[in-house]
Amino acid sequence: MIRKAVLPVAGLGTRCLPASKAIPKEMITIVDKPVIQYVVEEAVAAGIKEIVLVTHSSKGAIEDHFDKHFELETTLEAKGKQELLEELRNIIPDDVKIISVRQPEALGLGHAVSCARPVIGDDEPFAVLLPDVLVDGHGLAQNDLAGMMKAYEDSGQSQIMVENVPEEMTHKYGIVALKGDTPEAGHSAPMASVVEKPAAGEAPSTLAVIGRYLLPGSIFALLEKTQPGAGGEIQLTDAIDTLIAREGVQAFRMQGETYDCGHQLGYLEAILVFAKRHPKFGEGFQNLMQRYAVEE
Repeated sequence: MIRKAVLPVAGLGTRCLPASKAIPKEMITIVDKPVIQYVVEEAVAAGIKEIVLVTHSSKGAIEDHFDKHFELETTLEAKGKQELLEELRNIIPDDVKIISVRQPEALGLGHAVSCARPVIGDDEPFAVLLPDVLVDGHGLAQNDLAGMMKAYEDSGQSQIMVENVPEEMTHKYGIVALKGDTPEAGHSAPMASVVEKPAAGEAPSTLAVIGRYLLPGSIFALLEKTQPGAGGEIQLTDAIDTLIAREGVQAFRMQGETYDCGHQLGYLEAILVFAKRHPKFGEGFQNLMQRYAVEE
């Protein structure tokens, strides 16, 4: 059973500027919770018990968010604000640990993942969740990460979550090539390779990697030997390509929806979706939408 997840949060968030100049991009809110909390909740719902934040000295707000705030809790309790107090205390379940490690330099996603090696170890599989991508499992019996974890356990092979994207958008993503037919949603298929941001017209498929990975501990040794690739960075996709040749890797086609909160329009779409069904603000938000939909 996979129990650990790595969340690389050390990036500067340049796509979110100027909002991310003084606030970590992962702390920008969707309705009433920061993006990072939704991603952690996704991991916890799938059974993850240890969250490893690969962070940077400027990202202390993320660690603070998941830490206990004794003074604030005491004040809320004294004022009888029990509902707010319970929300704060339930940000992280008692049986889930948050562990932080530093990425001293921005040397790519592969390097960020390798920074978690002392915590994960070389003998245990683990998940990687990119925190600027929300994977929405609303209405599913289990979220896609849990489905991908089951596929890992059934097959014994690494899993990369993918979704179909328009052909004209493939140059923005890592794109997988399959050894056979495209799997149905909720199922996996063996990968032949993965190409990072292929040039227009050169993508091997329209299945894009969307920021969820299940990898063996052996990936760390591969990352250690991986030379800088695109952008002079250590690319996780390069190590995964080696893993494909050695052990085999599968592409898991997701069932839910994704929202790229590192892009302004993706962030706004996420707000619309999550606000509409919010238990406290949903009805009021839909009334607002109706009001502004008819205004010029």
